[in-house]
Amino acid sequence: MTPKEFDLLLHLMRNPGRVLTHRALLAAVWGAGSTQQPEYLHVFMNHLRKKLEPEDGSVRYIVTEKWVGYRFEPTPQD
Repeated sequence: MTPKEFDLLLHLMRNPGRVLTHRALLAAVWGAGSTQQPEYLHVFMNHLRKKLEPEDGSVRYIVTEKWVGYRFEPTPQD
């Protein structure tokens, strides 16, 4: 895991079950100047999912809230 992936995951894990907006995640991990560049976030979320989620492609831990942001679920969703 890269340092940025770790920072992103750590921020998500510190806010379990809470929807974090794209802007909030970008500011927390990349700094306030990066809040208008969501492509960073999408790429890193993709990398995290490949490392954390089951190989069958299902989403268990990092849930996308369309048009809003992401939510970390410490307990797998059924």
